[in-house]
Amino acid sequence: MYNNILLLLDCSPVDRTIVAHVKELAKIHHSRVHLFHVVHAHTLDQKRVMTKEMTECISEILLLFNKEGINADYSSAEGEPAEEVLKKAREKVWDLIAMATHGHNFFGDFIYGSVSHILKHKVKKPLLLLQG
Repeated sequence: MYNNILLLLDCSPVDRTIVAHVKELAKIHHSRVHLFHVVHAHTLDQKRVMTKEMTECISEILLLFNKEGINADYSSAEGEPAEEVLKKAREKVWDLIAMATHGHNFFGDFIYGSVSHILKHKVKKPLLLLQG
């Protein structure tokens, strides 16, 4: 059912919840999991730090999946998270898109934006959204 899962990560502690669920789903369905992260930096120094953090985060999750026998790979993008995630999510290959949410309230979504809100309204694919 879920041959190709897109796992959206922000490399924060909330990712733990969705990684655990996707790991179990991937084992059940023998899925390929594609990890995706957007680096949203405003300066070169910030970009260097965020890219290093992303590399460590992704490497740790890939190692976890590989130990479980899950076929996993990754890609990343730079820019506005909502725009880049929407581009990636619209690729035809995904059977499921999964991400953890931060649990912002309406006011928080209004100020910070919400990738999950955009996905819910602009992508016609199954979504797994778990509050982290």
